[in-house]
Amino acid sequence: MYIHILLTTDGSELAQRGVDHGLRLAKELGSKVTALTVTRPYPLRSATTADAWEAGQKEHADEVLAPIRKVAFKMGVQAHVVHAKNESAAEAIVETAQKLGCDLIVMASHGRRGVTRLLLGSQTAEVVQSSAIPVLVVR
Repeated sequence: MYIHILLTTDGSELAQRGVDHGLRLAKELGSKVTALTVTRPYPLRSATTADAWEAGQKEHADEVLAPIRKVAFKMGVQAHVVHAKNESAAEAIVETAQKLGCDLIVMASHGRRGVTRLLLGSQTAEVVQSSAIPVLVVR
């Protein structure tokens, strides 16, 4: 049914539920997965250098994605990881899914809570609204 599943994560506990569900689904279907995390590009007004910012973002992405690759390997699921940079996580998710030929996006209902979620809006809702690819939302 689904051949290539995109799993999205921001490293939060809630996002991990979506990743876990997506990995189980991929195992059952014999699908391959790509795990994606999105970080922001270097902000023009920053107290750090561009190199330090990039190194920190790469380190965060590696910390988030490496365990997913490891668990997928143990489950026998073919997995790749991608670190994208974009101001809009939703935009990066949809673009990555299209670029890689994914036929399903699996993501948690939201990764942020409280005031931050109200101000930024739900990235999940944006993906659901803008994606031509089916989106499985895990609560």
